[in-house]
Amino acid sequence: MANSSAVLALRHARQHLIEHGNMPAGVVNERLARSWERSIAAGLLPVGRLPAVEFSERDALRHVLVRNHELLAYSRPVMEYLFEQVHPSQSVVVLADNRGTLMHTLGDPNFMSKSERVALSAGASWREEQRGTNAIGTALAEKCAIEIHGPEHFLERNGFLTCAAAPIMSSCGQLLGILDVSGEQHTGQSHTLGLVKTAARMIENRLLVADCRRKRHLRIHFHAQPEGIGTLAEGILMLSGDGRIIGANRVAMALFRMNSLQVGALHLNMVIDVNLDSLLAQHRRRPDQLTPVHLHNGVLLFAQLQTDYVAAVAMPSASPASAAPPADALAVLDNGDLNWRSAADKVRRVLDKSIPILIQGESGTGKEYLARAAHESSLRRNGPFVAINCAAIPENLIEAELFGYAPGAFTGARKGGSPGRLQEAQGGTLFLDEIGDMPLTMQTRLLRVLQERCVTPLGGGAAVAVDFSLLCATHCKLREEAEKGAFRSDLYYRLNGLTVQLPALRERSDFCSLAGKILAGQHAGRELYVAPALLEQMQRFAWPGNLRQLSSVLRTAVAMLDDDENCIDWKHLPDDIAEDLLAARKQATAVSEEAPQNLRALSHNAIRQALEKSDGNVSLAARTLGISRQTLYRKMQD
Repeated sequence: MANSSAVLALRHARQHLIEHGNMPAGVVNERLARSWERSIAAGLLPVGRLPAVEFSERDALRHVLVRNHELLAYSRPVMEYLFEQVHPSQSVVVLADNRGTLMHTLGDPNFMSKSERVALSAGASWREEQRGTNAIGTALAEKCAIEIHGPEHFLERNGFLTCAAAPIMSSCGQLLGILDVSGEQHTGQSHTLGLVKTAARMIENRLLVADCRRKRHLRIHFHAQPEGIGTLAEGILMLSGDGRIIGANRVAMALFRMNSLQVGALHLNMVIDVNLDSLLAQHRRRPDQLTPVHLHNGVLLFAQLQTDYVAAVAMPSASPASAAPPADALAVLDNGDLNWRSAADKVRRVLDKSIPILIQGESGTGKEYLARAAHESSLRRNGPFVAINCAAIPENLIEAELFGYAPGAFTGARKGGSPGRLQEAQGGTLFLDEIGDMPLTMQTRLLRVLQERCVTPLGGGAAVAVDFSLLCATHCKLREEAEKGAFRSDLYYRLNGLTVQLPALRERSDFCSLAGKILAGQHAGRELYVAPALLEQMQRFAWPGNLRQLSSVLRTAVAMLDDDENCIDWKHLPDDIAEDLLAARKQATAVSEEAPQNLRALSHNAIRQALEKSDGNVSLAARTLGISRQTLYRKMQD
């Protein structure tokens, strides 16, 4: 807590800056001085007429939240952890976007009412030009962690606060947002800034790892001590398939003396003395082993390669570990089946051309996976992907769920109403799964939305313009349903810009590769495979539940493995699937045993007919059958 003389000195220094344009020496640090200067340049005054608080309108705030949905998703759990650490001090944990708009707050109820009086709530802007010197706005301007105590705030109305903020950076060095802890000045803790910086680093690392997994990139974890791998102190590099450094966390940036401009330009062998091929070779032999490496200045580090996908499992058709990463998210799902690849290629051709896509296929064939991959491969990849299962929403709720509702539209409605899922898809992709099960009344409203590109909430209110890419999926033949009158034909033709049919698992030629990829996701860093005899039988099975069933079976089988086992065999299967596989094998065996009997009966029947036509002349019958007389005699005796 600042004493009265310090408070007075700060006020005098700030007033001197306003009146004379310069700062008395030794009163404030350079960052604070620069922030005060920016506040003055924005036309702000410490006292007197207070600036209007800038709040984002509801729709604008929704767009901010949608644009930053991934940052929010990975920040919320860390914010909850951070709040537990600072909770006794009566404070609020705040997440702002890279423009200073508050997106999410989590705080002590006793302090939240005070913080809201100074606009520390979602939708408010805390840019310096709007709120003067403050931890969020100043961290945003300076792109570094900073703490602003009481009278250091440019606006005196904020002088009761003490705030600590740290920027959240992407793996490419771009500013994503600001994490902040604000509380009353007299309750501030000396360690708060350190906690905020640590929490921001946790979020950054989680985002980097998620980015690697989504894009199927390699990553390497580094530390000077083996025990440091897996801790918050480790450095992480994200690599392309050819060893180019395409992302790094803060520790790695400092460790390898990189800046954001070098990300994407450096290769791994330019910073350490080991190339990627060597690390991949060792990873295949012993995935969990650490590798000693040296910086080019001789400093020793320990490295661990992590792939998040096993590029070489003990199965046919596996891809080589050194293969370059796929070109897009659709290519990630391509395991070599020509029918699936044909469908994906058609989808790829119409992406970003405002053409709706209808995906047909049996239940469990991966229709939603294809839809998500199409979204991730499109120019709308940074927007939301909103998936709605039309068969899972009760008929009496589907209208409100899709189109939203105004406050008080019906009993039980939320007090503030709801925008609806169609509005949530703004700027991204709307995926309507099992569209064939949508009630006819809803089909009429959906058709109107698709024609007019605007949504009117249930219960009235102004129509809201919407812009999204549309993908739909169904297990039924939608054209046949339309011809029978079970589905609106005009909506069918509106949805049917491009129809693709996904093959059932029994029709695919890439079973081994699919099974290998599923196993790779079940146990990171451990090579698992299916016994060859069992794999052969699994390939012949019909799999009525398709990929969903296969994934469930393999997940259960992996759980049944002992710690020292890596081969899945019959004993690891669920009893019901083992019975089904054995029954299918017996049926196939019976058919194969019956085949010779059928051939023998056909042979005898052909001989009988030939002898009848030749009136018993064996030589003529043999010539008719195209065999020698001796062969005919032998077959007659079989």
